[in-house]
Parts: sequence; C-alpha cells; structure tokens
Amino acid sequence: MLKKFSVLLLVLALFASACGDDDSSGGGEDMAADSTDPIIIPIHNWTSQIVGAEIVGQILTMAGANVEYISSDSGAPVYEAMCLGDVSLVHEVWESSFGVPFEENVAKGCVIDAQTHDTKTREEWWYNAAAGEACPGLPDWTALLEADCIAALSTPETGDNARYLGGPVEWQKKDPERIAALNLPVTVVNAGSSDAIWAELDSAVANGTPIMSFNWTPNFVDAVYEGSFVEFPDYEDGCFDDPAWGTNPDATYACGNPKGAYLKIGTWEGFEGKWPHAYSVLTSINFTNLDLATMAAQGDIDNMSVADNAAKWLEDNADRVAEWVG
Repeated sequence: MLKKFSVLLLVLALFASACGDDDSSGGGEDMAADSTDPIIIPIHNWTSQIVGAEIVGQILTMAGANVEYISSDSGAPVYEAMCLGDVSLVHEVWESSFGVPFEENVAKGCVIDAQTHDTKTREEWWYNAAAGEACPGLPDWTALLEADCIAALSTPETGDNARYLGGPVEWQKKDPERIAALNLPVTVVNAGSSDAIWAELDSAVANGTPIMSFNWTPNFVDAVYEGSFVEFPDYEDGCFDDPAWGTNPDATYACGNPKGAYLKIGTWEGFEGKWPHAYSVLTSINFTNLDLATMAAQGDIDNMSVADNAAKWLEDNADRVAEWVG
C-alpha cells in the first residue's frame, strides 16, 4: 500500500510540475464540472484486463474522479449494462472476442467508441511444440483432419475427436460454428478462466503432451512456451455473417479470426457529458502491445499482486501517465 501511495504522489507531482500554478488553462473548471458520482469500471477474468482496470482507475482518480469497480461478465452483458449506464467504460474491447456486441451497441448509440489503443491483437487456436511434432502439417488447419494428428490431440473426454481447450464461454468465441463450417473432428472443452488455460498449458509442456488451446497476443506466452497459432483461411468481411463466403455454403465462420485486430475503449453514451474532464483523460490513455504483455507477465509469471503490478507499471510509465492526466 505504501508503494502504491508513493507512485500516486510521484505522478501527481509530475502533473503539478507540468501544469505549474497557473489556473488560466481552465483545467480546474473542467474538473469542477465533473459529477462526483462514481465511474464504474468492470473487472473481467484475464490478467491484463484486471491490472489495466486498476491502472485506468488510478489514472482517473489522479484526475479527480470517484471510481468504483465491479465484477462483470466480459461478453455481451457488459455492453448491455453500459447501455443502461450501469457500467461506465470498458478499457479492453478485443475485436475478435467482443467486437460484435460492442459494435452492435455502438450502432444503437448507447455505447461510444471512445479510443483505439495502439495495441494490435490476435486471438486464435494455438498449439505447443509437442503438438507440432505430432501434427507435422501444422500450422495449416487441414492438418487437424489427419488421423495421426487427431489421435495425438484426443483424450478420453473427447473420444475419437481432437480436444481443443477453449476460453471461457463468456468470451464468445465461435468455435462450434467454425468446427461445423470446416467439418473438423474436434471437441471444444471450455476453460473457466485464463488461469485454467495457463495451468493446463504448463502441465502439458512439462510432460511433453500435445495440447491445442485458445491463446492471444499480446500476452506472455510467446516468451515462455514454444508453439504457434493454427492458420485457418484468412478472415475477410462476410466470413462471420454470410454463408456464401468460403467453401461451405451452409455455414458461417469458415475462417480464422482477424489478424492485427483492434483493442478499444468503449464508454456509456452519457460519460462525456457527466464527467467531461475524466473523459478527456480516459481518451488520452493508449496502451501498446508491450504494455499488455508486461501486465500479463508480471501477473502470470512473476506472480505479482494486482496492486503491486499496477503500481510498478504506473511507476515505470510515470511520464506517460502525467501527460495523459495533464
């Protein structure tokens, strides 16, 4: 707690130094115009989001806002809650997982597409080195049709099918639709959280067991484990919603997820009007791939607590934070 408080003082000092004693800029008026009602930030179930929520909350607190956190489903319900004003913002909107409900609510006008981070994301099926040895045709997805590969990835739980360890159901990956569209002999087993995925991956690597699981970038996996993404047919407009796209005229999702996909900040439509100064600060926040990978590594590899992880990031990036707050 002392370290966290010290970081807060450091950033506030930098902010004060940048602003000086001159109030003629109007910043004080902007802050006074903000409501004292709490800005509600949701907590989801993967490390970079949890740590990032703490970081965003602390930055908004530095700007004079009142912040509260709630645990929340990361799928469509959080965007529905944002439409109602029950959630104020989502700072990690991943295109491949949450783009559809996010964009639907943006189109309604009740959610605002407020900021696009510099981060470029990818979310896809991934396999470890042992799976690559057992399935030499990988990363091409058609390797998953080969009998030897299916056998190497099957378990008693999946019988004659290969096993794919998917993310939590609420992440809204369309794995069953893809499997049906491409006629893949694969059974999805959904993990309960990102930690459950990493635990299974770590065990499989330690035992030399082939595994195919959901993975994404940026995170820490590339630096720790040898493996690759499965390469499905490249995503194009129409793949997710037009059955005429691709080789199966009766199904959608016969493709991979977008590569270089967006990571956005979304807000409730009334956010800017209710907290204009906080909105200005929020839309200045811009995370990079390195930022998210660092948050994930400090939590998932170094086992830092959320508070210490956020405090270290804020300390290491104090100049950027001061610029955002200022």
